[in-house]
Amino acid sequence: MQLSATPYEERLTAPRSWWLVSFLVGVSFALILLPFGTLPLLGGLVGGTAFAAVVASSYGSVRIRVVGDSLIAGDAKVPVTALGEAEVLDREEARAWRTYKADTRAFLLLRAYIPTALRVQVTDPDDPTPYLYLSTREPERLAEALRTARETAA
Repeated sequence: MQLSATPYEERLTAPRSWWLVSFLVGVSFALILLPFGTLPLLGGLVGGTAFAAVVASSYGSVRIRVVGDSLIAGDAKVPVTALGEAEVLDREEARAWRTYKADTRAFLLLRAYIPTALRVQVTDPDDPTPYLYLSTREPERLAEALRTARETAA
């Protein structure tokens, strides 16, 4: 497989505040177990924090990559030849495409804590998906990587 000229990889990590929330979940578990003694309190703190941290980490582990002639977004792998134009969405436009402009047939890789996105048309006539909505912190760079990969594949 040939690598694209402009490789792109992004991990949609959870914001730092979620790690504080994970610790606060652990504190609340500790407070629930406080009547049972010190050892259960410590177990609740460690266990609750670890559980919440695993949830935050797994939610923020999704990746968007342009590898060779494919776009890999979460579980989806789409050849760049099946993709059309990419539209960079600012904060307001991204919110509109997440809500009232959204098509129920579209593929959404949505992370609400990332305000910007990229909307990529799907040009494959056999695919009922009209477009891909990809939350990304660097929509211009992703659009450029897709454009380069499409030119390389053609």
